[in-house]
Amino acid sequence: MKAFVLDAYGPGRLLRATELPEPDLHDDEVLVEVHAAGLNPLDVKIRSGAFKLILPYRLPLVLGHDVAGVVVKTGPEVRRFKPGDEVYARADDFRIGSLAEFIPIKEASLALKPRGLSMESAAAVPLAGLTAWQALVERARLQRGQRVFIQAGSGGVGTFAIQLARHLGTTVATTASAANAALVRRLGADVVIDYKTQDIEEVLHGYDVVLHSQDTMALESSLRVLKRGGTLVSLSGPPDPAFGQAIAASWPLRLAVRLLSAGVRRRARHLGVNYAFLFMRANGQQLGELTQLIEAGAIHPELDRVFPFASTNEALAHVEAGRAKGKVVVRVK
Repeated sequence: MKAFVLDAYGPGRLLRATELPEPDLHDDEVLVEVHAAGLNPLDVKIRSGAFKLILPYRLPLVLGHDVAGVVVKTGPEVRRFKPGDEVYARADDFRIGSLAEFIPIKEASLALKPRGLSMESAAAVPLAGLTAWQALVERARLQRGQRVFIQAGSGGVGTFAIQLARHLGTTVATTASAANAALVRRLGADVVIDYKTQDIEEVLHGYDVVLHSQDTMALESSLRVLKRGGTLVSLSGPPDPAFGQAIAASWPLRLAVRLLSAGVRRRARHLGVNYAFLFMRANGQQLGELTQLIEAGAIHPELDRVFPFASTNEALAHVEAGRAKGKVVVRVK
């Protein structure tokens, strides 16, 4: 099969186009013919080596976490899917590789593709959509009538998070450039802050939830816009002790994680707010919940650009530039 592989970690490393054997299939997995692969900042960070202590992949590695395609084979333990089904998923850690013609996916991580969505649009959903769900619904337990601040509203996660928060009946604030203000308002943002000219602490006060995805300076400010008892869920770190436990890290790594987040956890306690780090995970059941919302018209994926498979390196460079409005997708088939 055709694939793009990473031979060595490093910023800006180009992936190599090559031919690989069709991947082995575990008993609880489904082999998917890849029609489209969504790209994410996580792919860029793995390529650079930023996560090699947390996710020690063996090289060469096929990158790609988001997939939409068609089932071609099922393992003997699979019950819910059959050849010919149109599906989508966020591939499991250590089984990623959607930048290839075929990928094995655990049955528990897979969902039927939403009716009416193209393969390219479906491939834009899993990682970003699940991140929004796990941050706002599972971790923050966002409730109707609450107020939520979502950083970087025009990004991949931000575009889903705004729509999901709106669907849940909350007041939504977000940051965006002036050029993207109309987009995030269309998605459901009530308050739009121009991060280039405005200070969030002068605009926002007493918020219930913050979805943080930016740098340390934005983290410090975001803690202060929360009301007492509020919750900040961080996608960009620092990781907290619960994360070290969740990945069954070694004790030296657990200690390092605890020390990395000690300062922010101490400041959160001083302010009377909660801090949590989220490293999202594959989950077919939650993806099924998102499918229902997509089919009902409550949320939809925002596509920035679709690249041909041969232009995979250009697609990654576009993601790394950080200016995409919504998701970047590679059309594989």
